[in-house]
Amino acid sequence: EKEANLTYHLIFPFLMTRVLHNQIWISVSRYRTAKGKNRIVDKGIDFEQVDRESNWDDQIILNGILLYLTNMIMPGASHLPLWRSDGFIIVILLHTGPVEFLYYWLHRALHHHFLYSRYHSHHHSSIATEPITSVIHPFAEEVAYFLLFAIPLMTVMFTGTASIAAIFIYITYIDLMNNMGHCNFELVPKWVFSTFPPLKFLMYTPSYHSLHHTQFRTNYSLFMPMYDYLYGTVDKSSDDLYETSLKRQEESPDIVHLTHLTTTDSIYHLRLGFASLASKPYAFKWYFTIAMWPVSCWSAVFTWFYGHTFVSESNTFNNLKLQSWVVPRYTMHYLLQREKKDLNYLIEEALLEADSKGAKVVSFGLLNQHEELNGNGELYIQRHPQLRIRLVDGSSLAAAVVVNSIPQETTQVLLTGRISKVGYAIALALCQKGVQVAAMNEDEYQKLQHSDCQFGKNLVLAENYDQKIWLVGEGLTDKEQLRATKG
Repeated sequence: EKEANLTYHLIFPFLMTRVLHNQIWISVSRYRTAKGKNRIVDKGIDFEQVDRESNWDDQIILNGILLYLTNMIMPGASHLPLWRSDGFIIVILLHTGPVEFLYYWLHRALHHHFLYSRYHSHHHSSIATEPITSVIHPFAEEVAYFLLFAIPLMTVMFTGTASIAAIFIYITYIDLMNNMGHCNFELVPKWVFSTFPPLKFLMYTPSYHSLHHTQFRTNYSLFMPMYDYLYGTVDKSSDDLYETSLKRQEESPDIVHLTHLTTTDSIYHLRLGFASLASKPYAFKWYFTIAMWPVSCWSAVFTWFYGHTFVSESNTFNNLKLQSWVVPRYTMHYLLQREKKDLNYLIEEALLEADSKGAKVVSFGLLNQHEELNGNGELYIQRHPQLRIRLVDGSSLAAAVVVNSIPQETTQVLLTGRISKVGYAIALALCQKGVQVAAMNEDEYQKLQHSDCQFGKNLVLAENYDQKIWLVGEGLTDKEQLRATKG
């Protein structure tokens, strides 16, 4: 009676490993689908799907509660041995037979319009699936699946053949196959089926189940397609989609946005990680300071040795494909003079890679466009005059916002203060649109006149402060502000 109950003590660590297992699948899947290699469905993930699937860990919590209750109440569920071969074989046989068979017919029933509209349509709202899509169901459906998967586990408990390994391995198998089937990229190589052909009937692939989410009336099986083959519900395009997905190469983006990590906590705000953290980058989380600082520090050290940008996310706007690439460096690295050479190498390497992939535009974000680092990108254009790509930075976007904010009927603006790169771009754009730009500072006027840009006759030296629209750089004095006319 005083012997420790190992089953009871291992439940909570097992729940934590399930969370980690699922999160690894989520991160790998988002990374692979962002790159486009072996991707199955091209449709993007919208905000509604992210919100709907944010409670994916609920079923882990529910299963944990049920495991504890079973351990406390059911005879033969506590003080289990670590391993029993007979029990493990029983679990395999019962899953292959009753569980897969009953699931197939339950699944077909859920696609009847009466049950589909009330229950299963919630799961099928996700056309482009993520690993966590596999566990997003209404509560009644979750209970039905739990009772189904409980058949092998309850049997070995009632027969006295249960073991800790059999229970935990079976649940892990369910998680593994669920995640794999919904990951939206094909990862099962052809040699697996050519080496052991019957495996085609015993193990589905991501592309096989993806067809169920796009066609709805085919490929009903749980993890083993044999029941689809037996009852004639295999989608005819299953093999073709599998072959096509395996051959698919990395996507060629039209636009690449090159950014970098900021604070040591910013690694948790990447879309590859936790959606709950990525969606609230400025919210204070106590566990960042108390529990996560060792991980944050080690990630900062790791970036000193890891030297390649990586794809963070991919989006499609009409026919334009945009990818965000992250330089694995933090803001603190950009502030160190000795890091300048390595940073330039990483940025230049990313620029050349984007050019080789056929990207039309590379946008530099944050400190990647710093004047002291690379002259706002001019350094790379000088080194590689053959670049086919257009190189822009944040100032281009800022200039566009300002120019488009100026009322259409404006005919003259005043340019004053120290003129930055953004100011130059705004002045040039306005002059080309036929708006007269009056520079108040004679030195700035001369710089603009003698630059390579073609300002034409619309750039003049200001004689007064009568203009209603002012473009103000740094260094504007209080005395100058008082000379502004009313309105």
